[in-house]
Amino acid sequence: MRVLACDGIHEDGLTLFREAGWSVQTADAIKDPGSLSRALADVDVLLVRSATKVPAEALVHAAQLRVIGRAGAGVDTIDVEAATERGIAVMNAPDGNTLAAAEQALALLFALARHVPAADAGMKAGLWPKSGLTGFELEGKRLGVIGLGRIGGTVARKARGIGMEVAAFDPFLPPNAAAKTAVPLMELDALLAWADIISLHVPRTKETTNLLSAEKLAKMKQGAYLINAARGGLIDEAALLKLVEDGHLAGAGLDTFATEPLPEDSPLRTCKKLVLAPHLGASTSEAQQGVSTILARQIIDFIHTGAVAGCVNLPPLSAEAAREIGPWMPLMTALGKLAARLVPAPSRLDIAYAGRTGSLDPKPLTRLLTAAVIGSASGRVTPVNALAEAAARGLTVTETVGGDGDGFDRLLKVRIEGAAGAREIEATLHRGPRVVRLDGVELDFDPSSHFLIMRNEDQPGVIGKLGTALGLAGININNFSLGATGQGHAVAAITLDRAVPDAVLDRLRGIDGIVSLEMV
Repeated sequence: MRVLACDGIHEDGLTLFREAGWSVQTADAIKDPGSLSRALADVDVLLVRSATKVPAEALVHAAQLRVIGRAGAGVDTIDVEAATERGIAVMNAPDGNTLAAAEQALALLFALARHVPAADAGMKAGLWPKSGLTGFELEGKRLGVIGLGRIGGTVARKARGIGMEVAAFDPFLPPNAAAKTAVPLMELDALLAWADIISLHVPRTKETTNLLSAEKLAKMKQGAYLINAARGGLIDEAALLKLVEDGHLAGAGLDTFATEPLPEDSPLRTCKKLVLAPHLGASTSEAQQGVSTILARQIIDFIHTGAVAGCVNLPPLSAEAAREIGPWMPLMTALGKLAARLVPAPSRLDIAYAGRTGSLDPKPLTRLLTAAVIGSASGRVTPVNALAEAAARGLTVTETVGGDGDGFDRLLKVRIEGAAGAREIEATLHRGPRVVRLDGVELDFDPSSHFLIMRNEDQPGVIGKLGTALGLAGININNFSLGATGQGHAVAAITLDRAVPDAVLDRLRGIDGIVSLEMV
C-alpha cells in the first residue's frame, strides 16, 4: 500500500502506516488539481489537512485510490460525491481537534475583550499604549453559540465555567431535542439580538454558506462581537466589515475566511477592530498528533478488515452485503437529501422495505439514508454513527421489512415527520433509481438529478409558462412527471440539466397558478 501525505501530517500517524508495512511519501500542499491528479496515479491512500483541495478533476486518474483521509473534521475541501462515485472512502477524525478548535474560539474572545493584539503591537513599537485599550469582563456577558455539536458544545461548557450566560441556535436540532441539552436553544434572529458575543461552530455546507448574511448581521445587538473559528464562507465578510467600521458591531475575531490564504490586499487586514488569525483552530501539537493517529488506525483497519469508522460516505459493509445492497446505496443517499429538503429538522423517520426482501440486510441502507437526512446539514454525521446521532437529536428512526411491493420487485417507503407535518416518498430500482410516488401522488423521476418539486393549481397554461421561463434562463427540462392530487391541485417533478439559480426560482414562483416550488 502506498500513502501520499500532504500538508504536514504529524509523524506519529505516518509511523503507524510504516509499522504496518506501507510505503509513505510526504509532500507539501498540492494546490493545482492537475498536479494532484498526476501525483495520485499510483497512490492507494491520500492524507490531507486543509491546504490541499481534492476536487473531482483531481480524481480522474486515481485508479488505485481507495481512501482519502482528512486529518481533521471538515471535509468541505474534498469532493465527497465524486469520491463516492469512484468507490473511494472519505474518512475524517472529528474528535481529534475538538479541544483545540474550541480553545481557539475562546482565545479570540479573550483577545477581543482585552485588546491583546493592539497592546502587544504598541509595546513592541516602543509605546505604552494604555489609553484607549479599556476592555470588558466576560463574566456575566451573553454568549450565543451557533452550532451545538462537539466544538460548539465544548465552547458553551467552558464559557459557562467562566461565568458567561450561554444560549445556542442549532439549525439541525429538532425542537423536541431542546429539552435534552443543558444549553437553552433560541431561534437565530432571537439569539442574534440577545447575545453580546456570537460564536460560530457549524460546518460549511450548501445550507450554511453565508449563514450570517448582511441582513442577519444587522440583527446583531448594537456593540456586539462576532467570533468565527469554524469555517470560512459562513459570514458575509464585506457586510461584517461595514458594520464594524460603522460602529454597529464592536469587533470580530476571525480564524477562517472565505478565501484562504487571505489575500494581501483584503480590507479585513486594515481594520483595527478585527483580530485575525491564519486558520489556527486545529494547530496545536496535541490536536495534530491526535488526528493523525486516529486517522491512521481507521484507515489501516478499513484496508485490513473492512471495518469502517470515521467514514463520511460509506456504511459498514461485509463483502456479501456490499454486493447485495450496492445498487441501492446511491438511491438511499438521494432520498435522504430529498427527505431533508422536504422536512427540515425532522423528529421521526420511518423506513419500510417491501417486496422481495428475503436476502436483504437493510441495516446498512437505513444507516445510509439516516446519515443523508441529517448529514446533509452537518459534517458530524456518517453512516457509522448516524443512528446514535439521530437519537441524540431526538430523531426516531424505525425500520420494517416485508409486505406487499405493490407490483415492484422491491419497494422502499420513506415517511418523514417534523413540526411542519409529514411527507411520504416511495422509490424502487426498477429501470434505475426512481421515485414512483410522492405523498401518495404517482410520479416517476430520478432523485439523484437536479429537479424541481412543484405544486400548482390544476389549470391550463401553468406548465407552459414554467417551461418558457426555464427556457429563457437557458435551463433544459429532461423529464416532466405530473400527477393530480384530486383537490384542484397537481404535483410535478421536473428533472433539469442543471440547478436553477435563486433569482430564477424567485421569478418562477411568481407565475400565476404555482402554489409552491422547491429546487432539490
